[in-house]
Amino acid sequence: MDEGKKQKEHAVADVYVFVVLTLLSFLILYFSNSSFIIDFRDLGLSFFLGVRNGIHEVSSFVSRTALSVQELAKLREEYAELTRRVTEYEKLERSTAEIRQENRRLREQLGFAERLEYSSIAAEITGRDPDNLFSAFVINKGSKTGIRKDMPVIAYQNGIQGLVGKVIQVGMFESLVMPVYDGSSYIPARLAESRFEGIVEGQGGPEAPLLMRFVQKRARDEISVGDAVITSGIGGQNSVYAPGITIGRVSNILYQENEISMNVELESAVDFSRLEHIFVIDAHAVRQTEPPPSPEAPNG
Repeated sequence: MDEGKKQKEHAVADVYVFVVLTLLSFLILYFSNSSFIIDFRDLGLSFFLGVRNGIHEVSSFVSRTALSVQELAKLREEYAELTRRVTEYEKLERSTAEIRQENRRLREQLGFAERLEYSSIAAEITGRDPDNLFSAFVINKGSKTGIRKDMPVIAYQNGIQGLVGKVIQVGMFESLVMPVYDGSSYIPARLAESRFEGIVEGQGGPEAPLLMRFVQKRARDEISVGDAVITSGIGGQNSVYAPGITIGRVSNILYQENEISMNVELESAVDFSRLEHIFVIDAHAVRQTEPPPSPEAPNG
């Protein structure tokens, strides 16, 4: 029985071997008829082309990256240049606006100078008193242009001719001006409407009100807040200040029953925080104006 089983196994093995050999023969015959021949030269060429394409892709990627970096750097430079130009244009625009404003202010000052009754010298504030003795400021005109000590100084702001102070020191090309708010400033003054007189004193700073002292008590009912106070010009040729220059306006009335006179506080006509251009005037030299030409007589 074992012998029969062995014979069956050998028969099955023979069948498997026959089938495998038959398939192998069939494959060899098929590829031989299809001219399927493995050429190692073609295989090497394919491998070389693949490697070359890979190197080409890598080098192309590196080149594109380098170009992108260069373009990015160039774009950054162009952006920085455009930013610089925009900044310059903004500065130029601001400068143009400032020049327009300066021209407008100068035209206003020129128009005011042409209407002045007295001979005047235009000047500009260039600094403050380095010793700070009188709260004074420096102007850029001196004796070279005809400025003398004690000449009054005025300014034109918001359509008003306001008193600034007076010249206290004169150099060849610069002068020192003491403003009306200085504690050493005393100005003969009067109320423009009621005509009551007094002395206007400074109280040491531009923020503090001016003080008009020695006003008659009976003026109380005739003085109102907002009334203009002007220089009186008392003293004639010996007066420092020409008459009629606006000093300020009444801001407060100080009345005490037990005093023989009253005091009035004033808001200065000049805003010293915006003061740039001033006029030094000769209070005793009225400017000569040319009379208009007489009409020609008709011929015949």
